[in-house]
Amino acid sequence: MSPTAARRRSTEMSLGTDQRIEVRKTYKLYIGGAFPRSESGRTYEIHSAGVSGRFLANAAMGSRKDARDAVVAARGAFGKWAGATAYNRGQVLYRVAELMEGRRAQFTTEVAAAEGLTPARADKVVCAAVDRWLWYAGWSDKIAQVLGGVNPVAGPYFNISAPEPTGVVAALAPQRCSLLGLVSVLAPIVVSGNTAVVLASEDRPLPAVTLSEVLATSDVPAGVINVITGRTAEVAPWLASHQDVNAIDLAGAADAHDLLWADLESASAENLKRVLRPAGDGADAIEPDWSRTPDLTRMKAYLETKTVWHPKGR
Repeated sequence: MSPTAARRRSTEMSLGTDQRIEVRKTYKLYIGGAFPRSESGRTYEIHSAGVSGRFLANAAMGSRKDARDAVVAARGAFGKWAGATAYNRGQVLYRVAELMEGRRAQFTTEVAAAEGLTPARADKVVCAAVDRWLWYAGWSDKIAQVLGGVNPVAGPYFNISAPEPTGVVAALAPQRCSLLGLVSVLAPIVVSGNTAVVLASEDRPLPAVTLSEVLATSDVPAGVINVITGRTAEVAPWLASHQDVNAIDLAGAADAHDLLWADLESASAENLKRVLRPAGDGADAIEPDWSRTPDLTRMKAYLETKTVWHPKGR
């Protein structure tokens, strides 16, 4: 045996794969384009779906303070994002879809573990999520034409209605549909110029964490999208009652632990937030089928209509 081969064999024996210690990940929050630890310093374990329930990673336990920080970051980013051209927003969001496609294998692995799906089924879900993001990105420069227009009035005036973003939108991501459901509530918020604070699925947050890593390496400005992990029942009430949040999507409240979405709706009324209710009603609320082709409902929910009068020239 040559000296080189002997050294290689010695290295292989000393690095025996059967004795390797697994590197357990501890993920952080995504706020203002950075990855801070939770203000409380707390984490919680994430396990795979099914009987095995194997350990996957540790996730940050977001707190009230983290929610406030996320809202501050979203408010700070709103002016620039809302002021960008619709074409530019579409290109930025299209880039996110490109990066999601590049990490498709990782998303597939995480969705399969989170939702107990086969790899083939999980891959279809991931592809649908990427396609869904592209679908919304394509609406960026078409929303105004479809939802706005020139109104007929009596008198020598032009009366023009145009949709404008409402501001900072909080969203409770679906609890069971960890990626496709997340994209379905997040993309319609930001495509029209709003900024978002998203509370990820409590038990299945890893696809949301990976999406935040995608966002950090994309062209999405810091603060436009902020992702918090943790207990939905702990953080959601603070988002619902926050006076600087303009709208809230309660999609994930329908199936959250120890949480009544009606209480969140009541808290949201304090500053007249726009509220998008979860599917169903009360105790019978269930998550919708996120695989269905979306419509304009979620985009319209976060838009205000501005009407301008202008005299006609002679």
